[in-house]
Amino acid sequence: MEYQFEKLKVWQDAIKLAEKIYLVSKKFPDDEKYGMVSQIRRAVVSVSLNIAEGQGRYYDKVFAQFLFHSRGSLYEVMTLIKLALNFGYLSEDDARDLNKDCDNIAGMLSGLIKSLKK
Repeated sequence: MEYQFEKLKVWQDAIKLAEKIYLVSKKFPDDEKYGMVSQIRRAVVSVSLNIAEGQGRYYDKVFAQFLFHSRGSLYEVMTLIKLALNFGYLSEDDARDLNKDCDNIAGMLSGLIKSLKK
């Protein structure tokens, strides 16, 4: 059984981003386990969770509000990617790849928010 939110490309891409973040964050130092690793994982999971929860509310205005929360969590992920790169926890290539995914998701979220406000 497929739920409505699972049909959304933005949700599908958010899930893929979470999988990538989980993989790369395994390489972070052990002393970041309860710091940056925990924070970036919670933030990236929140992106898809807010899309799903908002879509389940059935009201466009409420859905849009959850999409704003999702976008905020995505920006948190983007900031943590920058910090991880600065601290040497991520390679330039990994950071570039993750940021590209974040940019695509941010664009889709903005487009979906705009469509709901009409």
